[in-house]
Amino acid sequence: MENTLKHTLAALLLAASACLSHAATPATGFAGNPEVIEFVRDLEQREGFNSEQLLEQFAQIRPNAKVLELIKPPASPLQRSWERYRPRFLNERRINWGVQFWQENRIALARARATYGVPEEIIVAIIGVETEYGRNMGNFRVLEALSTLAFYYPRRAEFFRTELEQFLLLARENGMNPLDVRGSFAGAIGIPQFMPGSQRRYAVDFDGDRKVDLYGSVDDAIGSVARFLEQHGWQAGQAIAVPAQTRGEPDRNLIDAGIQPTLKVADLVQQGITAAADPKAVVTLVDLVSPGRATEYWLGFDNFYVITRYNRSSFYAMSVFLLAESLREVQSAAASAADREAPEK
Repeated sequence: MENTLKHTLAALLLAASACLSHAATPATGFAGNPEVIEFVRDLEQREGFNSEQLLEQFAQIRPNAKVLELIKPPASPLQRSWERYRPRFLNERRINWGVQFWQENRIALARARATYGVPEEIIVAIIGVETEYGRNMGNFRVLEALSTLAFYYPRRAEFFRTELEQFLLLARENGMNPLDVRGSFAGAIGIPQFMPGSQRRYAVDFDGDRKVDLYGSVDDAIGSVARFLEQHGWQAGQAIAVPAQTRGEPDRNLIDAGIQPTLKVADLVQQGITAAADPKAVVTLVDLVSPGRATEYWLGFDNFYVITRYNRSSFYAMSVFLLAESLREVQSAAASAADREAPEK
């Protein structure tokens, strides 16, 4: 039986080498895709994988049309709209659930702040934006989603092939069956929705059980989010963003300067842009555009940029920041009310 499998694999690899120049189509599936076989052979050589076992796993999945549909930008993209984007994450349900999550996990959150310098409300807000505090972690097979994007989405094939490799390494390291792992359509995993590469680099065992579990351990998710931000340059105790006032519409070059802070506040003041910020500070100018409404402007500091390392979007980072502010206010009010109601000793 073993010799038969080896001969079969050899034949498959030979056939793959002969037809690598031919484009595979989703209809043929992964098992018949020569690029997949070449990928598997490379992993066997570099990382010591069992190629027969990997090919058997690839044979059990197929390119997922829904994944391709979700990843592609729309043919006629809607104009950016903060007014439309904001309510998706800043709403009563997400705030209430967030306060509950904070209260239930206050010890782990306080420990994460003490260890990594990231405030509780930021950690809670990111988890709230990503998965509604673990309620929606995605139901796509991660192996299938990543393979679909790695081999049938040329626009970002290199990135997703790297993440596919990282996922297979992650599964092997943690004794997981790759076919059983579920996540987002883009292959993000668990309560904090880490991509496999990020999980291998930044995730931590925060509950002390000697394993990293971003699905079942809220403590691990909390510690991992905090460490991710800390590793990307989070500055404890520093500001995130402040609203800005402008005289007319700012020079477009200031917006196009990018999401990483490069603009001096003092220089912005000379161009009619003011905010409650140190003139020596370096910031980014954030434009929260809504069609038919006046654009809302903010100055983002280094910590704002760090949040965009989780998702490279100013709308995303601002949603996290404003949700965090709302959570902090509600949590603080609840704590004050509890103190007032506590019996005097």
